[in-house]
Amino acid sequence: MSDAARPAALSGAARLAPLYVAQALATGATTVSTVLASLIMSGLGSEALAGLPSTLIQASAATSAGLFGALMLRRGRRPGLSLAFALGTVGSLVGFLGARAGVTPLFLAGAMLMGAAQGGYQQARYAAAESVPEARRGAALGALMLMSVLGSFVMTGFAHPIERLGATLGATPEVTGWLVGGALLGVAALLILSWQPLSGPAVAKRERLPLAAAFRIPGVKSTALAVATAQGLMVTLMSLTPLRAHHMGMDHAQVAALISGHILGMFGFGWLTGPLIDRLGLRFGYVSGALLLAAAALTAPLTGQAWLAASMFLLGLGWNLAFVAGSKALTRFPAAQGVTDALGYVAAGLGTLLGGAVIARAGFPALAITCAVLAALPLVSAWRARPARS
Repeated sequence: MSDAARPAALSGAARLAPLYVAQALATGATTVSTVLASLIMSGLGSEALAGLPSTLIQASAATSAGLFGALMLRRGRRPGLSLAFALGTVGSLVGFLGARAGVTPLFLAGAMLMGAAQGGYQQARYAAAESVPEARRGAALGALMLMSVLGSFVMTGFAHPIERLGATLGATPEVTGWLVGGALLGVAALLILSWQPLSGPAVAKRERLPLAAAFRIPGVKSTALAVATAQGLMVTLMSLTPLRAHHMGMDHAQVAALISGHILGMFGFGWLTGPLIDRLGLRFGYVSGALLLAAAALTAPLTGQAWLAASMFLLGLGWNLAFVAGSKALTRFPAAQGVTDALGYVAAGLGTLLGGAVIARAGFPALAITCAVLAALPLVSAWRARPARS
């Protein structure tokens, strides 16, 4: 890089800083709130419906993803992202009030608002990727993920203060996490208001595509298959494993540590997986992601906390590889980003809803085996992926 180019690169990185920090705060908010929603639902006396909050979150995200995608195509990334973070703040507060008062419908309403927010602010990854040349978009996505794991780790370190805050408020740590998450998302919304996007979606026709039209674009079907599979399997096991850990006798701090290991797998190696996908291509991401997702599912039902921790880490890393590859591919199809993301949320919602029923009727091992079989689907995406490495 020339001396003249270095200041411009540094300036670009500085301008992206609010986006990266906001995403870190959002991941921290998720870590202390929606990830543990199954435990709150169980505490409200509906253990058989432990997966329902996550299902509603994913259904709301599926509905909102296309709408936020269309808004960002027409108005730009900043208005869409700031609205999404603000909506998440409201959802967190509603969820906290509902859970603390023991009013299940109100808690579920908060979960739905949180899901609608996620359908918008998860598209921050496209804003980061759009800011760099295509050959370095995997690295840009990896950097965003690295900031996310920092946010999760910071919040995990606050597990005991959250417990103390909950005791002061007369609420459990899981319920208190929703209040803390709302504060984090509020700060993220303010940060995005100060962010100046480096570029916008490079499309000639800025309109939302219906699902059928999006799928007629060459390359979208195989990309959507990988993204939906990775998102569906990851959210299903991530949402229902804390309940299994609770049944194994793990306390709040231990469950938080388990989730942190999962978040480490999801985001902590973005600095490595992103550049590897840039160098080795989409097929590497799909194949390696599928293998790790299957390994995570097969180790989840094994006896012992160590196996459970290993499963959660592998689940996160497998998702990372398949999801980063799919997200990089989607930067070529801006008009299809929203509807493709929506499919991932639909898969996650169905997975958590059906997963809870499977656990209730056949046990956790049956769910794990089913997830292991479905983990082979990104191999189809690898077969259909373009051979180009850019």
